[in-house]
Amino acid sequence: MYSDTLHLGASLTLRNATPDDLPGVLALLAETAGWLHGRGIRQWPAAGFPAARIEPLIAEGTLWVLDDEENRRGPGGETLSAPAATLALDEHADPEFWRRGDHPETALYVHKLAVGRAFSGQGLGETLLDWAALRVAAAGRRWLRLDCSKDNPGLQGYYQKLGFRHVRTVDLPHRASGALFQRAADLGSPSLPRARRRKPSHAHSR
Repeated sequence: MYSDTLHLGASLTLRNATPDDLPGVLALLAETAGWLHGRGIRQWPAAGFPAARIEPLIAEGTLWVLDDEENRRGPGGETLSAPAATLALDEHADPEFWRRGDHPETALYVHKLAVGRAFSGQGLGETLLDWAALRVAAAGRRWLRLDCSKDNPGLQGYYQKLGFRHVRTVDLPHRASGALFQRAADLGSPSLPRARRRKPSHAHSR
């Protein structure tokens, strides 16, 4: 049985996002986008994503949020208006990136991975990717895949350190993303791994 609860000092619960989570998710994505743009990384729109891009993910049940449902408190005790982290995990293989020869049906794909700045450096991104790899295995698929900025070697190196292999880079003039990575499904532990205390390097996918 795959657990959806993380224990990082205080208990953070990973759960499907609901329509009530939309404002908080949009705020988190906007915060992340602003942080990335402040570092010259143009992978996401500077102001984040419009609600119309996120609402379908919630409706489909593919968007997840990580938060403390009881207290909604940050590490410093502040009240949070956004979850600690979010990600989408689904079957959507971007047709501009993934080819028929990649056998898109053998994978699940990570999108909209973001960790709040108040929680940076706690290994949440790594833990969520470990969890996603377990979900891939549970679904009987082979690969966990994502695409990220083609001009962000720091982020690409971060994924490689977490066991992702660079498949190729697709250089399209209208897309900031295009570096494609995949990692084999985690067939090991049936429980959700604990976060490791490794500081992430721009740990955000498209």
